[in-house]
Amino acid sequence: MQDSEAIFLTGADRSGTSLMFALLASHPNISMVRRTNFWRWFYGQFGDLSDRANFERCLDTMLRYERLQELKPDPERIRREFWEGEPSYGRLFALVHEHHAERVGKARWGDKSLHTEHHADAVFTEFPRAQMIHMIRDPRDRYASVLKRYADEDKGVAAATGRWLASVRTAERNLQRYPDRYLIVRYESLVSKPEEIVKQVCAFIGEAYDPAMLTMKGAPRHRKAGGNSSFTQFEPGVISTRSVGRFRQVVAKADIAFIQTSAGRQMEALGYLPERERMSPAGRASFYLGALPVNLVRMTGWLALEAIAQRRGRTVPASRLEKRADHETTYEVAQ
Repeated sequence: MQDSEAIFLTGADRSGTSLMFALLASHPNISMVRRTNFWRWFYGQFGDLSDRANFERCLDTMLRYERLQELKPDPERIRREFWEGEPSYGRLFALVHEHHAERVGKARWGDKSLHTEHHADAVFTEFPRAQMIHMIRDPRDRYASVLKRYADEDKGVAAATGRWLASVRTAERNLQRYPDRYLIVRYESLVSKPEEIVKQVCAFIGEAYDPAMLTMKGAPRHRKAGGNSSFTQFEPGVISTRSVGRFRQVVAKADIAFIQTSAGRQMEALGYLPERERMSPAGRASFYLGALPVNLVRMTGWLALEAIAQRRGRTVPASRLEKRADHETTYEVAQ
């Protein structure tokens, strides 16, 4: 087990995790990195790391992971320090983060990776003093953002609603199990009252609030992109509420009705009130006799497949790994 007061930022995609990342990364004490996907793609995938061959396979794959290369990990230092303590996945992940935090002059580290909420038990076992911040957004606006962001990909409302439900249900469970270490933040609250919510987040993680956080200068790529909406470009560093309620202009009435019907209980518990969708008699019949049952089956199937994938574990996609001409690893294992 680790003694690190790590910060884990999580949630479903298009839920405001990048905005919260930029705010936390601008704190003078916190080094934030993103998209390591350690828990989703690496944790437990290489067997017992006390076996040097397993450790080397895991480290080699991590070093080839394109998103980890930005952190410029030092493999020899990682190897040396790893065997000075408990040979666990948490220790290996922590060394990568600690070395990066040291390089950027920050006292504490945090990781923003989507879907880490599904690994909360493992995270808190490895890091008993860690805190997890879970971003949640109105599923209708989240789906509107999905439609905009992934225009060329499969963007069915069934899968999108299933992903939101899986994330929210996991958040409810984690909050009950780890009430002092788990914080749920609504995207809508953050963009409408950024200073107030950021102060609450700072109190949760035990850090003093710093006004510099709202400048988002600690995340220059995010800040340069211009705001927190995939629909509109704002001035750098602007936090806007313009994306709240965007679903009314973007999402089809039948899709809004499906989201509200299938996720209504969780929505209301989080303060997302349903809207009455005015459909013609023919449209209503088409929805209840066609779209609703079809999408419910699709969503149920998606949730089942997702549950199986979480139990079996995932491996990092080959497309995300640096290719080597000889397809061989570069390490030697001491016998």
